[in-house]
Amino acid sequence: MTRTSTTRAARLDQVCADAVDLARAAITEVEPSDVGDHLEAVAEGDRLVTHFFECHLAGYRGWRWAVTVTRVPRSKHVTVCETVLLPGPDALMAPGWVPWHERLQPGDLGVGDLLPTSADDDRLAPGYTLSDDPAVEDVSWELGLGRVRVMSREGRIDAAQRWYDGDAGPDAPISVGAPKAARCGSCGFYLPLAGSLRQSFGACGNLYAPDDGRVVSVDHGCGAHSEALREPEPPVEELPTVYDDSEVESVAVSRAPGSVQASEPAEPYGHP
Repeated sequence: MTRTSTTRAARLDQVCADAVDLARAAITEVEPSDVGDHLEAVAEGDRLVTHFFECHLAGYRGWRWAVTVTRVPRSKHVTVCETVLLPGPDALMAPGWVPWHERLQPGDLGVGDLLPTSADDDRLAPGYTLSDDPAVEDVSWELGLGRVRVMSREGRIDAAQRWYDGDAGPDAPISVGAPKAARCGSCGFYLPLAGSLRQSFGACGNLYAPDDGRVVSVDHGCGAHSEALREPEPPVEELPTVYDDSEVESVAVSRAPGSVQASEPAEPYGHP
């Protein structure tokens, strides 16, 4: 035989429920104007009632003052148990705490900062395990000679998706604005990566490109494509010569009064 246990709901004690003024007077930490209208009285147990009041404190939108009162059996004397400020259903709350490693964003690591990697990071795998990338195995398979950990398949997929969806992919503004034929896969400055990522990604080696030294997708593009040749400029028409000093025209002039004759001796300063 089994019995079903039921929890009896607390009955609202009317004497405690009527002690609204007592509950309001118990809120002494703030100015009276910071306590608003009485919202409700909730039964917490036998002869135990909590009164809720509006909160008018700046920055506490939706919060409520909660004052719990009680009385002993067969007594009409109500006393205050506690007073506290609690958030309401639509209260303005601070965001939940997030561990530091989940709050990090790309670019947060600065000079001198140390970012440890957890031992169970799914993006990495032990260097002695076989993978589906021959380029990884070339540097990791020989036990003791390779790296301790290398990128796992999940890590490579995650990185490839992040690059493709970001500024290195085909949907980046600079790629959308470039000519349709100016794709990195056909550019002479495109340096393909090694391993399984070779089919989709490479590094830009163009000094004048905005992605120089960065990983770009094969269908990324910009205006600095190696085959974006400039059209030849039209020849400049040669203008006729306005003044030609290659020929000298002899002009006879008359001597002005006081001119020196050729037969006269030279002046003291060498003038003929």
